[in-house]
Amino acid sequence: MPDVHWNEEGHTLSAGWRSAEPPPSRLVRVDDTTKADTAYRLAREGAGLVWRGDFHNARQLLRALARRADRQPPPAGFHAYRQARATRAVLLGRLLVPLSQELTVPLRRAPDVRQACTEAYGPAEGPTLVPLTELLGVIGAHEWRRKGVEVPALGERIHPHYGVFSPVRGEYVDLVARAPLPSRTAAFDIGTGTGVLAALLARRGVEQVVATDLDERAVACARDNLSRLGLSGRVEVTRRDLFPDGRAPLVVCNPPWLPVRPGTRRDHAVYDPGGRMLHGFLGELPRHLEPGGEGWLILSDLAEHLGLRSRQELLASFADAGLRVAGRLDVAPRHPRARDGADPLHRARAAEVTSLWRLTC
Repeated sequence: MPDVHWNEEGHTLSAGWRSAEPPPSRLVRVDDTTKADTAYRLAREGAGLVWRGDFHNARQLLRALARRADRQPPPAGFHAYRQARATRAVLLGRLLVPLSQELTVPLRRAPDVRQACTEAYGPAEGPTLVPLTELLGVIGAHEWRRKGVEVPALGERIHPHYGVFSPVRGEYVDLVARAPLPSRTAAFDIGTGTGVLAALLARRGVEQVVATDLDERAVACARDNLSRLGLSGRVEVTRRDLFPDGRAPLVVCNPPWLPVRPGTRRDHAVYDPGGRMLHGFLGELPRHLEPGGEGWLILSDLAEHLGLRSRQELLASFADAGLRVAGRLDVAPRHPRARDGADPLHRARAAEVTSLWRLTC
């Protein structure tokens, strides 16, 4: 972590910078007496706002900053909308709160965040500053990890870790639950994330599943979930970039759905720059399928409705890899944003279909 420095009452203070985003060029002390308009102006000028007041008042100020940032109508078009959201996130991320060496927040009425921060950051490394937006995300991730997310197709709860995509959208899980299995002997789950699809395959009777992921957090998360479900003996989780060694009669992959560069760490589950994971999966799939086996590609067509990829390009990718389509299962979205007419991307979200493509050589 880089160190950041600022002045308070004639003294120079310093702390580690705990965020994936670069630190602001200058830091200014703010507290309960600071007006929202003043804080908004400072944040727009690029200043980081080091909060020294009541924790709940900091959350109030964050909401006030968000209201001011949202006064402009959202721009039309995916790229313009995404840029506006990224700019908004950077601005809101300039409200900063301190974390002590013991991972406590030394502010009035602050919650106990020690366990949440330990799960997200690991052992303490000294006093730090963290954007309040990020800290609230850490707290929310801890609650999801503690309570779990109900997955009806599995009949169980999955406990996502911080930084690992949660299976809150169950459409893709439902597709894997109802697709006809080509074999129950073995399967690969590529990019397993929380391990939800590997667990579902094991519950459907697949005798041995190998689940892979490149992200260390995802590997730890999947192992934790499979242990909770009593499936560790039937599912091996390993850190790999795409495929494990060998072949299987069933290979499942649910790659990120939009072929653009992620803006934040959390975007990696949704954005796949240039379709790297998708094309890597398709290109290597024939080498890892047993004769007569199937590769299940779970993919939303949202990118097509946003003009980021065409159906013809997707089908051409299948053909270039020597794959043919043996069948397809579709499901419409059920998430609230698909019905939100105020969402700037409503038309694309309302038309979205998630498909399980059954691919063979």
